[in-house]
Amino acid sequence: MSENIHGFNYEKDADGIVTITMDMDGPVNSMNVQFRNAMKAVADKLEAEAGLTGVVIASAKKTFFAGGDLKELSSIPKGEEESAYRMIEDELKAPLRRWEKLQVPVVAAINGAALGGGLEICLACNRRIAWDSPKVIIGLPEVTLGLLPGAGGVVRSIHMLGLVNALPLLLEGARMPAAKAAKVGYVDELVANAEDLVPAAKAWIKANPEAWAQPWDVSGHKIPGGDVWNPVNGQTLSLAVGTVFKKTRGLLPAPEQILQVASEAMCSGFESAMRQESRGLAYLLTTKEAKNTITAGFFQMNAVNGGAARPKDVAPSEVKKLGILGAGMMGQGIAYSAATAGIQVVLKDISVEAAEKGKAYSAKLLGKQVEKGRMTAEDQERVLGLITPSADYADLAGCDLIVEAVFENKELKAQVTKEAEAHLGEGVVFGSNTSSLPISELAEASVRPDNFIGIHFFSPVDKMPLVEIIMGEKTSDEALAKAIDFTRQIRKTPIVVNDSLGFFTTRVFVTYLDEGVRLLKEGLSPVLIDNMGKYIGMAVGPLTVYDEISQELIRKMAATHREMGVFGAKMDYSVATEVAETMVNEFGRGGRHHGGGFFEYGDVKQPWGQLAELYGKEGADLPQADMQDRLLFRQVIETLKCLQEGVLRSVAEGNVGSMLGIAAPAWTGGFIQVVNTYEYNGEIGIAAFIARAKELEAAYGERFAVPAILSEKLAAGELLV
Repeated sequence: MSENIHGFNYEKDADGIVTITMDMDGPVNSMNVQFRNAMKAVADKLEAEAGLTGVVIASAKKTFFAGGDLKELSSIPKGEEESAYRMIEDELKAPLRRWEKLQVPVVAAINGAALGGGLEICLACNRRIAWDSPKVIIGLPEVTLGLLPGAGGVVRSIHMLGLVNALPLLLEGARMPAAKAAKVGYVDELVANAEDLVPAAKAWIKANPEAWAQPWDVSGHKIPGGDVWNPVNGQTLSLAVGTVFKKTRGLLPAPEQILQVASEAMCSGFESAMRQESRGLAYLLTTKEAKNTITAGFFQMNAVNGGAARPKDVAPSEVKKLGILGAGMMGQGIAYSAATAGIQVVLKDISVEAAEKGKAYSAKLLGKQVEKGRMTAEDQERVLGLITPSADYADLAGCDLIVEAVFENKELKAQVTKEAEAHLGEGVVFGSNTSSLPISELAEASVRPDNFIGIHFFSPVDKMPLVEIIMGEKTSDEALAKAIDFTRQIRKTPIVVNDSLGFFTTRVFVTYLDEGVRLLKEGLSPVLIDNMGKYIGMAVGPLTVYDEISQELIRKMAATHREMGVFGAKMDYSVATEVAETMVNEFGRGGRHHGGGFFEYGDVKQPWGQLAELYGKEGADLPQADMQDRLLFRQVIETLKCLQEGVLRSVAEGNVGSMLGIAAPAWTGGFIQVVNTYEYNGEIGIAAFIARAKELEAAYGERFAVPAILSEKLAAGELLV
């Protein structure tokens, strides 16, 4: 006879084995209030159960268990660390420990993803049996959300696997298929069919009736690989501290907290380490870093990837044949991404030789996959067979989507648009891979402007996950839906923006370069400037980034914008342009791939010798906080302008786009979300951001004036959501 206890189906069989099938309200099982109530009630019932011989924990959902309730967890305010600690200890850990100390075997039957809290439930069991299926993903990814596994995940992992094996999994938030989880040690047994899980669990219980004590509860237990006094473990912790700081620059507290808990687990008893783990999670839950990461990296990312911007009344589509105009750096990357997704590609350039060279890029990348054992030679040939190099527009016949990826020049783009459209069917969508030229102006060359749309890829295309889709004045919903469907088909994240010079990502990105160059012109060291960029969490300093994309490119972009009469409109990169023109025209310093730029790139990277003479000023100095905030605030304020002007169509797309396309610092949660949690002089949120921006504006100019949207939100008592 079965009984439902707060969403847990409780059923005892004739052999005394109780099967608890989690089937909570909603689409997934998660660690919410219902779960906490169920865990306590079921623990009471199990402890009182007469003739109990074992327990099987299963799930009625496709996902075994989805982890913590992030909406609830991210709403805990600063100052409530103690209440969060008590909730973790009393309502999460205590029931799990009660289950763990039942003097009968407890087995987890894992039929789907068991991530975060899901795996932590399993680790509190005596055995873990998983379905060997791609649908089963196992791991503790909390660190990627600014948290740590706080229901025993850190401490139990170390006691099960040892520090050397467990620490990388915890710090990287690794997600593994069931077979790999078995090799690691998180899973004890694999079954071929999901329906075999519960029978296998019961069979093991019957065969092992005394296997109910966890290793850490047995006298004399030792952590695999020894404790902290083992030199290997001491070295592992020491190296991990350096690696974490190099990666996070002290801006992300979660990895540091995981290291603290890991150290505690190696130095003290199991229960003491568990309490330290609870303290660590309680602290992280109230940090702005966790709130930002959860808001943008989870909720907003899921909304964007879930198609929030896609027109709902347009039927789904699939690209079967893609035409790419231009086999250069961008075109060849798009061809690779499309072919690996199974799409037939025509890669068109001015000559077959140029197109073949573009195809060779895919051959090179695929060859590396074969060398690493991630792909067979047969699969490589199959993918390459999908790419047809061509110099003939007639080969575009039958394509259902075109992506133009020629040089950033309006006349050239207009020419290839007209020549290609002569060979296309009436309903074919034409996408321009432009980084800054207004789509509505480019669409003037098209006979079907309603089918014309911007599809902005980022370099290198095979690695960058974002695609910025730009709506022209006449772009139809059908074209938008097609572009979004294609982006998801090639496994990338689409954001949709409205037309403007530079759109969103380029317009914001150039402010980072421009502010870096402004600091240079004020006499500051290029090494110092780049370090300030890194200290705020940007992956690379502004001057090094500038060298990589090249002063030559910025110079040419500015020339194009001047010819179009739009230079200075919306995109403010005037100082970056002025310096680029000086560096290129007077000194031949076009960037790293043009012989060098701000830096020399020999055996040792160092500032170009004449840079100090050209821009240096003896005694030049600024407060470090000002330098850092100037580099950050320029980008945030430009993002807010894009939102206010309607270039950005949603806050979510602004945050996701800035993280994936501009590499916004991870701690910010994106260039809009950072405003919601900004802290300054005792204030938190929009008021704090406005106060600091006013200081920067007074000291450095009106480019730091905040858009009216912030004052409006503050007056209304609203956040930017």
